[in-house]
Amino acid sequence: MVENSLYISRLPGVNQNTPVGSIITLLERERSHKINIQPWPEYPEYYDLPKVSFKIAHGNDCICIKYDVEEHEVLARYRNTNDPVYKDSCVEFFIAFGNDRAYYNLEFNRLGTCLGGFGIPGETRASLPAELLETIKYERSILQKKGDPDPTINWTLMLVIPIQVFCFHQLNTLKAKDCRVNFYKCGDDLTQPHFLAWKNIIAPKPDFHRPDFFGDAAFA
Repeated sequence: MVENSLYISRLPGVNQNTPVGSIITLLERERSHKINIQPWPEYPEYYDLPKVSFKIAHGNDCICIKYDVEEHEVLARYRNTNDPVYKDSCVEFFIAFGNDRAYYNLEFNRLGTCLGGFGIPGETRASLPAELLETIKYERSILQKKGDPDPTINWTLMLVIPIQVFCFHQLNTLKAKDCRVNFYKCGDDLTQPHFLAWKNIIAPKPDFHRPDFFGDAAFA
């Protein structure tokens, strides 16, 4: 079933200083959403598609997202903030607040390395300051399972994103705010590149920077 909108629950008492492990426990109660739409079906050519889902909620001053990924190949090379992590095994979160044309892109490889930007489609995007992106807390795990003919690799990435990261907006809270979002999974430099989305995109070639296809979302 295709989701038309997203309701982002509030986790009472949670803020950006809450231990990540405690947030994971709370987030497990939230609904799981699949990133399984393949806007460009020619990718990948051979392998089965990765199985990807996310859970999302928010605290007093942060967004909490947990990605669960199952795939046959994992690439994790980039370790410096604002490196091109989309070339690795990568999960992404794009958000525009209200009816703004400009939006934020936050992209993470399996290691938790983050690339962040802000801007309007078709214009030069501003890189988000490394010192802000490095305030994002994360916890990761990886497990390889035997398979025939290929092993399956399961990895998770839990993120706690302080609202200060959205530095082009003056946000004191996320409560009752409307936004538009999309969630992605990609891996440009994998043996078999793939491009998956939560909300479908209509474009001639892989391009996640299409806010006209974001889905509606609301923070509780």
